[in-house]
Amino acid sequence: MGWIEDRTGLISRLNQAAGHRVPRRSGWAFVFGSATLFAFVLQVVTGITLAMFFEPSTATAYESLQQISRPGTFEAVVRGLHYFGASLMVVMVGVHMARVYLMASYKYPREVQWLSGVVLLFLTLAMAFTGQTLRWDQDALWSVVVGAEQAARAPVIGPILARFLMAGDTLNAATLSRLFSLHTFWFPALMFGLIGLHVFLVLRNGISEPPVPGRQVNPRTYKKEYQERVRRDGEPFWPNSAWRDAVFGSALILLVVVLAWTIGAPDLGKPPDPSIVQADPKPDWYLIWYFAVLALWPYGITNIMIILAPLLALLGLLALPLVSNKGERSPSRRPWSIAIVVIMVGLIVSLTVVGYREPWLPAFKAAPLSAAVVSSDDPNVQRGAALFSSQSCILCHKIAGQGGVRGPDLSQVGARLNEQQLKWRIQNGAASMPPYAGVLDPRQLGDLVKFLETRR
Repeated sequence: MGWIEDRTGLISRLNQAAGHRVPRRSGWAFVFGSATLFAFVLQVVTGITLAMFFEPSTATAYESLQQISRPGTFEAVVRGLHYFGASLMVVMVGVHMARVYLMASYKYPREVQWLSGVVLLFLTLAMAFTGQTLRWDQDALWSVVVGAEQAARAPVIGPILARFLMAGDTLNAATLSRLFSLHTFWFPALMFGLIGLHVFLVLRNGISEPPVPGRQVNPRTYKKEYQERVRRDGEPFWPNSAWRDAVFGSALILLVVVLAWTIGAPDLGKPPDPSIVQADPKPDWYLIWYFAVLALWPYGITNIMIILAPLLALLGLLALPLVSNKGERSPSRRPWSIAIVVIMVGLIVSLTVVGYREPWLPAFKAAPLSAAVVSSDDPNVQRGAALFSSQSCILCHKIAGQGGVRGPDLSQVGARLNEQQLKWRIQNGAASMPPYAGVLDPRQLGDLVKFLETRR
């Protein structure tokens, strides 16, 4: 130790960093930042290990992933650690930012810490997206196409972003190499630099103390007041506070190990084939809510929302410490902050549930209507019920709890529309319903209408 200290000075620097004083009331609410760092280190270690086995070539990538994913192998466990570690990092960075926002820790003198954290949040999401595409199965391939199409909608720079992501105008042999380079070199390098800046600023400006109602942040006096409080009531970070970070971070890593060992990473889909367009690419669970937003927005404003919504979110987060860097920090004196966090969490959870249900898609696995639902001896009605299933009406419309949810529920359509109205709607279709004029002959149309008229 003395030899190293004499030649590098590292020991004294580490002692100084570990011994810096922190507010005494810094409890378990302050462990999420270090937990995010734990998750990042896990991703770096497992990612480098996976790169030793993965072949970033469109000709061999899928086969190498199949080899990596063989059950019971070391590679499969590492891939599981990397998969669940990504979920852990996304969750921890989100919880950490919510905690910082609730306690207004973005105020003076920690504005740059918040700004670097916002950029790290978006880089984490970018890492998550590019990591999913490296699975290079059918869903991953079409996820790249969807991502490029969304980027292309940005004004002026959209086509440039799309060509950069695809490494060309269309999918090609260089696309996977481009994504691999972004995921394993560029994004991690940026994150290393920003994490170093983030930690340096934490050491320089100190950990924000738990807010006290009525104690406001005044940039002219805050630093002196903070230093006096920490000198009077603070405690050394190591070991008084560091043990909480170590326990919480280690528990999360242990949880990831258990999940990787018992569940493992998700199975690969079919091999990539750009000529097959029957694909329903979905992101991993932590981005399903955004997938649902894009699917639920009216088609006419999709272009605006794909570009405008993320841009406004980014600008709003970046502007927050610049327009509100002083004043009250206590959540009890800032009730709108609690409301915003609760609303955002509620929206993300509910949109995630909707994203898994996918009500905007036909229910392709819907079974034909049961005899108990038809409940009629009229042969015309029975033929109409059979047509309701055979002509795929049941994929989008629900009757008595059976069928899809993309279109209106027709359980009581006979009480809302008369015979002529039903015929007109079936023959002419609607915004998301094809017209059946020329598909059904007059007798079939009559039988289908007879059946729908019984739904009262």
